[in-house]
Amino acid sequence: MKKIFALALCAVMMLSVLAGCGGNKNDAPADNTPAQNEPAAPAENTPDAPEAGGTIGVCIYQFTDAFMTTYRNALQEILEGKGYQVTVVDGANDQAKQNEQINTFITQGVDALIINPVMTSAADQIISTVKNAGIPTVLINREPTAEQMAVYDKLVYVGCDAAQSGTFQGELILDTANKGDINGDGKVSYIMVQGDPENIDAQLRTEYSVKALKDAGVEVEELNLTRGDWMRERGQEIVANDLAQFGAQVEVVFCNNDDMAIGALQSIQAAGRKVNEDIYLVGVDALDAALNEVSNGNMTGTVLNDAVGQATAAVEQMELLLGGKTYASGEQSVYVDYVKVTPDNVKDFMG
Repeated sequence: MKKIFALALCAVMMLSVLAGCGGNKNDAPADNTPAQNEPAAPAENTPDAPEAGGTIGVCIYQFTDAFMTTYRNALQEILEGKGYQVTVVDGANDQAKQNEQINTFITQGVDALIINPVMTSAADQIISTVKNAGIPTVLINREPTAEQMAVYDKLVYVGCDAAQSGTFQGELILDTANKGDINGDGKVSYIMVQGDPENIDAQLRTEYSVKALKDAGVEVEELNLTRGDWMRERGQEIVANDLAQFGAQVEVVFCNNDDMAIGALQSIQAAGRKVNEDIYLVGVDALDAALNEVSNGNMTGTVLNDAVGQATAAVEQMELLLGGKTYASGEQSVYVDYVKVTPDNVKDFMG
């Protein structure tokens, strides 16, 4: 009996080995091979790429934001195209609500989070929450400080350098025939339509757009700076009031984003002013509506905030985190460059 049992056990082991070899060679679906679909990922990322089918929670600060609509749609398309199960939620510009959404995702056991914070000042709380849960997290669009991010090595920020976008806005004005000084009085008189002043992007765009003029030796005069909260209707209201108050003194209208710039344009046209003739107007984001206005000569220019490029980078970083990558302090920010959009190159970004 012992001999029969030993022979039977040996036969079972041989069958297991053969089955294992056969599975490695033939079981993987053919349509998952790089040769039949997309090119294989770069070699440095290939070992870290997770299996498709993970669950991802995406928190967006506010669905009504035009730029973040483009961004979240790109994120969802990229993630679902890779086989992830994706849930995207609207924070409705309410940090308390977003905190609840993050906690719900954690309770549900998502594999990773991509978070666009409602408030930059909430970064400490958000980071503490995801760290305690041990969930790989990518923050987007609103950047915490390096010190805040350093407390968790499975955290990375993907975005753009807002100072660069502000600098590019200033350079768009410097590139005009009179460097913004339409009335020739030796200074550029401007109004600033700011986003949310608590947001670092709004702060840096406001600062560096004007700094670019000053650094070029141009004297500037701020007629007014008003909070517009990234909203088109607020841009329209603010500029209507400023044009009524300051009239022809207003030579340049800086807007922290394109949605406010489109609203500003409506008021500029209603006041009988003509962009690029007796007033200049610049925004940021390169929304389709703004690109059309630049092409039609109704905006001096805008700055491409590459939503698709950032979404792509965010997913790449998420996959690296899922593959086990950790980040050292000071290495947790990944930037995508802004691009100046002018009447000369606007066609490259349309359609």
